[in-house]
This record gives sequence, structure tokens and C-alpha cells, in this order.
Amino acid sequence: MNISLSKDIEPLSEFRKKSADFVKRLKKEKQPIVLTQNGRSAAVLLDVSEYERIAKKMEMLEDLLEAKQQVEQGNTFTLDEGRKRIEEHLSKWK
Repeated sequence: MNISLSKDIEPLSEFRKKSADFVKRLKKEKQPIVLTQNGRSAAVLLDVSEYERIAKKMEMLEDLLEAKQQVEQGNTFTLDEGRKRIEEHLSKWK
């Protein structure tokens, strides 16, 4: 996701005037739009599907980081221990 300085940065005043057009553009192009206020970045608009994609990636990255930290701390199980824990957990749902 690359932001084009000439196309994807817009003043907040333009968004106020043409918000419906901005939403159409987001849905069509799936490209974020940076809104500026007084010449400085103020907000980023994203299509909902793009936001969900980014949020899912962040969640996966956080899970991987947590797993890496657990391995580094020695919080690991053998394959048999893992299977036993999963089976015990699943048996609660039967």
C-alpha cells in the first residue's frame, strides 16, 4: 500500500465538501487517503475491507510475537504434551 503524494493526500476541507465522493473512491481504489488540516497530516481514511485486512494482519503478528516470546522463555510443550492439553480442552466441549 503506497501513498501517492499527488493523489492520496487531501485537505480536510475537501473531504467536508465531497465526503460521498471520497467514500466512493475508497471503495473503488482500496487506497488510503491522508487528510490534512492546516497543512499537516490529521487522519487517514481506509476502506472497511482494507481496515479489516490490516487488523487481521496485526492480530496475527501479535500472536507470532507472543509465541516467539514464549519459546524464548522456555514455555514450550512436547508434541505429546500439546496433544494431551488439546484433548483435555476439547473434552470440555463434548
